[in-house]
Amino acid sequence: MRTLLIILVLGLSVYGTAQAATIMVIGDSISAAYGLDETDGWVDLAENELSKTIPDVELVNVSISGDTTEGGLRRLPAALERFNPDVLIIELGGNDGLRGYSLNKIRENLITMAKASQDAGAQVLILGMRIPSNYGPAYTEKFAQTFVDAATDTDSELVPFFMEPIAMDASYFQPDGIHPTAAAQPLLLQPVIEKLLPMLESVATEGQ
Repeated sequence: MRTLLIILVLGLSVYGTAQAATIMVIGDSISAAYGLDETDGWVDLAENELSKTIPDVELVNVSISGDTTEGGLRRLPAALERFNPDVLIIELGGNDGLRGYSLNKIRENLITMAKASQDAGAQVLILGMRIPSNYGPAYTEKFAQTFVDAATDTDSELVPFFMEPIAMDASYFQPDGIHPTAAAQPLLLQPVIEKLLPMLESVATEGQ
């Protein structure tokens, strides 16, 4: 957490005059704080940390456990219209991969979501995921690359592997071995904050 606080202090120095900013997260159970109190989830923690240095920042969480890129794509237009976010974080695709869905379709859905959000005036951050190696090296490698390709094709920001800070430590997972514990949430938060701060700086600059 000390590193995160340093990042936030530095972020304040480059953010300049604060502007109201809305960040919307559309994701699955990882962002919906499955098995936890909502206040312990990384989305709530992000709002708490950012608000210490960036007044009037708001995180809206429209994540649903079990959701896929297809479901997110269906829900996105109404959410964009309702909340009009300055930044959209897409944390979807993990359930698609676990179900062996078409990689082309996953990429297409991510691209469509990103472009729709950009057309609505939002910057986009995609949180990449990976799946267990027992799905076969060809599928798992191409699955990870899907997020990179979607971010590149839409000029979106990217965290290549959202779960990387905890992936190799089973103690950070609930008994199901899939969903992170409360102790894992601050670790998941840090790379997201690192990406968000420059994006929020851009939002502030555009608002001046």
